[in-house]
Amino acid sequence: MTTNFILAPVLMHLFTAILLLFFWQKVFVQKVISIVGNSIAFILCLRLFEMTLTNGYLTLQLGGWQAPFGITFMADTLSAIMVLLTALVSLAVGIYSTSSLNISRIKFGYFFIFHFLVMGLLGAFLTGDIFNLYVWFEVVIISSFILLTVGGKKMQMEGAIKYVTMNMLASVIFLTAIGILYGITGTLNIADLAGKVAQVENKGLVTVTSLLFFVGFGIKSAVFPLYFWLPSAYHTPPSAIAAIFGGLLTKMGIYAMLRVFTVVFQPDHFTLTLFSVIAILTLITGALGTINKRSIRRILSYLIVCHIGYLIAGLGLNTELAFVAVIFYLIHDVIVKSNFFMISGIILKMRETVDITRLGSLLKDYPKFSFMVALVLFSLIGIPPLSGFWPKVLLFQETFKQENYVLLAALIVASFVTLFVVIRIWSEAFWKESPKPITEEIDHFRPFSLSGKIALIAPVIGLTAVSLFIGLNANNVFKLAEKAAYEMKHPEIYINNVLSTKE
Repeated sequence: MTTNFILAPVLMHLFTAILLLFFWQKVFVQKVISIVGNSIAFILCLRLFEMTLTNGYLTLQLGGWQAPFGITFMADTLSAIMVLLTALVSLAVGIYSTSSLNISRIKFGYFFIFHFLVMGLLGAFLTGDIFNLYVWFEVVIISSFILLTVGGKKMQMEGAIKYVTMNMLASVIFLTAIGILYGITGTLNIADLAGKVAQVENKGLVTVTSLLFFVGFGIKSAVFPLYFWLPSAYHTPPSAIAAIFGGLLTKMGIYAMLRVFTVVFQPDHFTLTLFSVIAILTLITGALGTINKRSIRRILSYLIVCHIGYLIAGLGLNTELAFVAVIFYLIHDVIVKSNFFMISGIILKMRETVDITRLGSLLKDYPKFSFMVALVLFSLIGIPPLSGFWPKVLLFQETFKQENYVLLAALIVASFVTLFVVIRIWSEAFWKESPKPITEEIDHFRPFSLSGKIALIAPVIGLTAVSLFIGLNANNVFKLAEKAAYEMKHPEIYINNVLSTKE
């Protein structure tokens, strides 16, 4: 089925960004425009999600040029899931930003760049052309670099330099791989590439090309040993920016891996073994990085790295059930990581620090807030029946079934380290007494206006509710993930829907 509706969410964020240009110095108007734009885009993404589930696939050939000659946009179950998650997180973070960011950052063009970033994410999830995937990646990188440097603090600039250096390297590798792929196949349409790559006689060159894609996407996803830029960068910007980064940017690289290594390339034994080794090392090094950290933001940054290992593990197992676990975990991880970064921003406003050794008494002073944080932390650990439990069980089950005991051990170690770190955060920041008396001067959250508090707390409550819904309705989420996994294991469905589309 062909429909122009696929581009509606992308164009909505573009329109919102352009509209914001006319109100550059009017902070209140920018906030209103951004919230309205995010809300409409969320509705459009929800409608796109429903249409995709109803019709199976939605395909758009721009300009009436049939694939593989034109520019293709494609929505299947996997991309529809990612689009809906992006819309949900961007709406929550957009509302949170209206209260968490100071006026000077907004006047620097925060909301304008924010909507361009979300537009790039949506474009990357919907494109059916691998060169346009690169273009959307660049839109995201440029936007994210600007957001990282908004405010111009020294720590931000140091993190941003590491971030942009590694991501530019990833872009060079990605573009090199695209060049080689075009040279050996003569096409860049993802569906068309599947058949052309299978016909290439030099299988060694195909394997090398696929590994170049893995390295390029791996840098963006922060896999071992290419992850060091993430903990150096993600703790430096304001919490609103860190929330959109931590929840979605690394997942864009994972999405690209899933798309490329299920449609374009069919991994051989060597490649799958490499994926498993990288997953093990990512799990272990990410977990070890959390142990001696005192900042909640730094701990969370290393947990992002660690938990990327779960997703790479599923890619290495390369079975339908493993892909179900990956999709389920993606849904859980995007929501929880974004939410936790926003929570860290609220804690920062409460105590003017996120150093757990300098925190305390949050449970006594804010029992309702602490209960909500506990739900998020339990989801992060994977306590049943919350959202993080079910995909881990599926992944453990499939790893054990394939007798990959080293990977299974790494998954278990990462889970126990996550448990240890979360208990440490809770006991230090929430349970123990504060190391110094709490006064109005120290607690910067209490003097906040009611509307300011609502703008901070409501998005966190919303994402916590979504996380609970995922966990308590695991059967429905499992069926959704199962549908996406079936399509991934049967790429001919994707290929036929793109190449057979008629206007």
